[in-house]
Amino acid sequence: MTPRTTGTATAGEGPARVRIHGLDALRGSALLLGILLHSLMPFAPEMPWLVVDDRSSPLAFAGVYVIHLFRMTLFMLLAGYLGRMVLVRRGPRSYFRDRVVRILLPLFAFWPVSVFSLGVIATVAAGTGTGGTPEPPPIDAPLVLLVFTPGQLWFLLVLFEIIVLVLVARAVLLRVLGPERAGRWSARIGGALSHPAGVLLAAVPYAAALLLQGGDPAQGIMAPPTVLPEAAPLVGYLGAFLAGWFLHAAPDALGRMAPRWPLLLAPAVLGTVFMVLPVAAGLPAAAGAGVVALTGLLWTYGLTAFMVKVFSREHAVVRYLADASYWMYLMHLPLLVAIEVPLAGLEWPIMAKLLLTWTVTTALLLGGYQLLVRRTALGRWLNGTRRRSGPRADAPGAPARSGGDGAPAAGP
Repeated sequence: MTPRTTGTATAGEGPARVRIHGLDALRGSALLLGILLHSLMPFAPEMPWLVVDDRSSPLAFAGVYVIHLFRMTLFMLLAGYLGRMVLVRRGPRSYFRDRVVRILLPLFAFWPVSVFSLGVIATVAAGTGTGGTPEPPPIDAPLVLLVFTPGQLWFLLVLFEIIVLVLVARAVLLRVLGPERAGRWSARIGGALSHPAGVLLAAVPYAAALLLQGGDPAQGIMAPPTVLPEAAPLVGYLGAFLAGWFLHAAPDALGRMAPRWPLLLAPAVLGTVFMVLPVAAGLPAAAGAGVVALTGLLWTYGLTAFMVKVFSREHAVVRYLADASYWMYLMHLPLLVAIEVPLAGLEWPIMAKLLLTWTVTTALLLGGYQLLVRRTALGRWLNGTRRRSGPRADAPGAPARSGGDGAPAAGP
């Protein structure tokens, strides 16, 4: 099965602009799941966070745990797949400039509002007795790095580091192998990754990252606390990015994966259940890392296949949320925490607090997107020029101008 797409081609433009509708749903989900995760954190017992609610639930902990297993690998795989789409159509220089504008610059521009403001909110939370105890950064880090932490925007920094590494490696491989041979090898790797057993190959970097990180593998890959490169997240997320990159190089890779989504999600659920059982804690480090990594990639592959299979046609609401998701994630955390602080001491049911938090946060974020972003210069900066058909220049993980599977491969 080939995923349904829409696209147009104009004489002299090159390959058609192709949009895979399931990837709209996927990119929106990858970012919005981060908002869901952060909304559950105050209720997750024994989990360090900016706000600690008087009420807690093991179900909140389970939700945070499962989302953390795969959310960022899903995001990075999608960024790799769609990043190669941009590169194939527009070339490496244009792709790099686009990433500087839409990934690196938002990191600096949104940092004061999205990250620095959390210090003020955390101070207020501490004064009300609802402040949490986030895990401290490395004690040997210079003070300036602790003050200017990337916070929840760390993923933009890691993604940009990965892009630089991939472009440098690609340039070297093209010089050594030549475009035709490099393209063939890329397609073969992508074909192996799209094979039913390809998830095992994709899980190797994730497992290696957990072993590099040390500690309990069940914690997943930890976010870097400073702007300094960290080996574990770089290795783990580079692997996910490359998996997406090579899947794009293999003709109809997503189409072959789509029908297998139940066979991927079923063992993902079983692996998750196994990890919460007491027996899992007694596994050797290498075995534990393997189980966590494979489970995380099964979720990633399974959800990717599911979205491509189910969303074969364009859905206006899904498209809108996908377009809004980058803005929503950049802006959500101060707003979310500011709502959680006054609710933390109330004797309300957890579900009532969550429903109020989700309603207010969603309304404000979507309202801000509609008024400030969607048809403004800010929207063109974050999401590129909006088009009636075909993709746009993407935010990290957004479908972009692409030649799709039929585009001439420009090397790996």
